[in-house]
Amino acid sequence: MGTFGRRLLLAVDARGYGRVDVLTQRQFQEAIQLLLGESAAAAGLARERWETQVGGDSVFAVLPEGASEPDLVDTFMRHLDAGLRAFNHGRLPEARLRLRAAVHFGTASPAANGFEGRAPVEIGRMLDSAVLKSALAAAPDACLALAVSSTVFNDVIREAYTTIRVQEFREVRIAEKEYAGRAWIRVPGYDVHALELGGAADAPSVGGADDSGVVGGGADDGADGGGEASVARPPSAPTAPGDRVVQVFPGTIHAPGAVFGISK
Repeated sequence: MGTFGRRLLLAVDARGYGRVDVLTQRQFQEAIQLLLGESAAAAGLARERWETQVGGDSVFAVLPEGASEPDLVDTFMRHLDAGLRAFNHGRLPEARLRLRAAVHFGTASPAANGFEGRAPVEIGRMLDSAVLKSALAAAPDACLALAVSSTVFNDVIREAYTTIRVQEFREVRIAEKEYAGRAWIRVPGYDVHALELGGAADAPSVGGADDSGVVGGGADDGADGGGEASVARPPSAPTAPGDRVVQVFPGTIHAPGAVFGISK
């Protein structure tokens, strides 16, 4: 039986890496490593303790136990975006380093060739999702597009553990290979709600969503989650003697001593 553990995960990947020349690829690789290190230092996230897998323009990192989710989502990402802007200053559009990033918290345990568990798979699907790629493509001056899992959004962003407002994120559907769920995306410097991502990307909900795509707290639950929608029954028409009457009162009723129903 393998070991069980929940860890904070980060994944990044560069847009258009395969379309640039070898010199630019080398510059991208060096910049990614430098900016990740500087951003981690600024956020107090000990980079030397990360367990990392690299692949040219991509990085997958499992942070140590106890690593701060708010610091990664907030301080780290702000410094990463600022560092990317500084790196890209004066560069031609096709030579600019633009990153997609994803953050997740879930099960991840060391294995023979990296990490095993649901979380490494899920963060990979988020990072490579068409909707996150579309978000970065639809924001030509942006240097960073971020996706966070519903777990991170609900526990960190929604609970106001960061300086980032809830309204700066947009909930989207992700369906990649065997994974289907929801994520929340943010593009610094842009109103993410105004970006054209394709109609199928949006995941409207009233409450939060978990990573299995189950939404809580809204009338959309029935249509989206496979259950029956919670819809108020309309007032009954006049009835014959012996019939049952159902009365619906929207809102809160304060009527001490009152009797609701029908008298026969």
